[in-house]
Amino acid sequence: MVRPGWTVALIFVPGSRRLVPAQLFDAMTTRAKKFGTFGGVFTPTILTVLGVIVFLRLGWVVGNAGLLGAWLIILIAFSISLCTALSMSSITTNTRIGAGGAYAIVSRSLGLEVGGSLGIPRYISQGLAVTMYIFGFREGWLVLFPEHPAFLVDLGVFTLVYLIAYLSARLAVSIQFVVLGVIVLALLSVVLAAYFGSMRFATAEVARFGNYAGMAREGADNFWVVFAVFFPAATGVMAGANMSGDLQNPGRSIPRGTLWAIGVSLVTYLALAYWIARSATEQEMISNYTVMIEKAFVPELVIAGVLGATFSSALAAMIGSSRILFAMGEHRVMPEGEWLERVDKSGQPRNAMLVTGVLVFLAMLLRDLNAVAPLVTMFFLISYSMINIVVIIEQQLNLISFRPQFTVHRVIPWLGLGGSLLTMFIINPVISLVSWTLIIFVYSILSRRKLETKFEDVRSGLFTSFAEWAAKKTATNAYQQERSWKPNLLIPTADVAAVQGAFTIIKDLAYPKGGAVLMGVGAGAKGNLDASLHLMADTFRNDEVHSSVALMRNEKFGEAVNAGNQALMASFFRPNIVFLNLLEAAPVVADFPSIVSEACRLELGCIIYAPHPLAGLGQRQRVNVWMRSQAPHWTVSAAHQTQDLALLLAYKLKLNWKARVRIITVIEAAEDAPKAHRFLQEVIDLARLPIDERLVVHGAFHTEIANAPAADLNFFGIHPGQSMDGLQEMASRVGSSCLFVLDSGHENIFA
Repeated sequence: MVRPGWTVALIFVPGSRRLVPAQLFDAMTTRAKKFGTFGGVFTPTILTVLGVIVFLRLGWVVGNAGLLGAWLIILIAFSISLCTALSMSSITTNTRIGAGGAYAIVSRSLGLEVGGSLGIPRYISQGLAVTMYIFGFREGWLVLFPEHPAFLVDLGVFTLVYLIAYLSARLAVSIQFVVLGVIVLALLSVVLAAYFGSMRFATAEVARFGNYAGMAREGADNFWVVFAVFFPAATGVMAGANMSGDLQNPGRSIPRGTLWAIGVSLVTYLALAYWIARSATEQEMISNYTVMIEKAFVPELVIAGVLGATFSSALAAMIGSSRILFAMGEHRVMPEGEWLERVDKSGQPRNAMLVTGVLVFLAMLLRDLNAVAPLVTMFFLISYSMINIVVIIEQQLNLISFRPQFTVHRVIPWLGLGGSLLTMFIINPVISLVSWTLIIFVYSILSRRKLETKFEDVRSGLFTSFAEWAAKKTATNAYQQERSWKPNLLIPTADVAAVQGAFTIIKDLAYPKGGAVLMGVGAGAKGNLDASLHLMADTFRNDEVHSSVALMRNEKFGEAVNAGNQALMASFFRPNIVFLNLLEAAPVVADFPSIVSEACRLELGCIIYAPHPLAGLGQRQRVNVWMRSQAPHWTVSAAHQTQDLALLLAYKLKLNWKARVRIITVIEAAEDAPKAHRFLQEVIDLARLPIDERLVVHGAFHTEIANAPAADLNFFGIHPGQSMDGLQEMASRVGSSCLFVLDSGHENIFA
């Protein structure tokens, strides 16, 4: 039953053949997001952090770096992860990030192109990480059963991990609870060993920095070599965030679950380092990777912990990577996005799981991932870097929309970013550069696709903030910005058809750096005129000319345009040229003289376009610029000339049309011809203009324009008060389209 006043929307559910009410769809998706903080975030995060390194490499780290050195390494590594986790907590409590973890966080802040450039490599690295965890499981398994074929062990683990992840994320989380219990028992075995006397060395004996006796090379950088070996243990803090699309409350669960997992893991690592330092000799720790297993009270429990940690990490990476792929498909970042975003009735992204399974299986066939293992760590660190960058940008913009419930000090994301970048280059500078290069390459591809985002990001705020900063800096400059001049046209119109008739010349005058403001004027100034102008503005933008629309409700065209120009003088990014079009109706054209006079008073340039009724702009190959006679002096001044604007616009048309430009001056006395030629050449040289031809004509101006060399467009200068009838007559005499130009005084052809 639908109550009066309700709106019922029908939604097509991907993967089904029926339409369902929107309320039911919301309920379906809500049921799919069924994990809380402990199961959805804390458990996968802590199981990934407490992985192979804690049992098979921590003793080696302590043996080389000493207890104090190992503690320092642990604290530095976890400090970087903690800063990133704090930044991530700030972002996730400010917005609903949806599925995809770090990809979703970056996409919602910096756009799909940046998010996709991170998400695609991160997805691939997550798939490779699954394979590496499977290989790690195999190594532990072969300790117990050395006669088992290695590939069959890998294949069996892969099959089991994939089936669990494919069937149900809830089943995977339930199994992770079991694995967490095994890890706890393994740690309990360590506690029992300590209780029954394994810690036979005094604290004073082991409280030292190491001598790196187990290193293959000596040198001052050995500390960082050991750090590089240990750091992958701290790269698992994103495991819970990858489940963001399956959480009941991501904004609450991700910060709490991640920070608790980091805290518990940090204490565990510090305590285990202390225990093994007091339980084994330096030589034992350096030469025996399984020393922690041997020193435990029940070694089998620790082996089970190794197997459980690698298995759960593979499971978490399999589920997390498929969620990243699903999110990218949902946003059409990946090809076949509509197919990838399909889910079953329980909310499982089965198609994304299929692709991920193929990726992991193919990676298994490589049999040795040592070459790409550093790349996996690099993409984790790039994810850390990007999350910290997002928070830095959000904090610096001071947007009112940035209201996180979990606030962090401004120094935190800077520390996280610096630590992540430093760690990348400590581990492997070459792989670091390769990783960033790959990110930039993917971004360049995605940016060409012009992805349509379903949500707003902060890029507009970032660009606006930068523009405001630049405007303030420019405003403090006491000099006119002549070298950075560009044409920003104001095109007043009462009929959009007139703008359509002048579209080409407007676009070519403004492209590529200028802009066009379409000002609609009329008593209604709404409805069809508004809609038509917005469509026209979209057309300009499609041709890479920035365009916007303004509407003036006024029956008197001249008054409306003058009022608009006066108001725009207070803005920074204001038009600097008024473009008047003789295609407008006669009553509108009658107001042009008053507009020209007011533009002159406001120090605005002015253009009056007189198109040829038949030829239009012709072939757009030849342009004539008519320069006023400088008799009797014929000297070039560094100050503004009277036709700087005409020369600048002619130069733009030469570039955009690839046209030939000719400058012409008319003299009354034949003896002025040499001076006129020198004058034109000096203007060309000082202005650095690629003029193709200069012409000096002897005779009367109004007579000679009728005999002018053929051109598709002629430029003439005008002055305030000039009759529009006179301009139209001049245009008809010259036999081509014309632009009548009045300088503002702020253009300088010699700049």
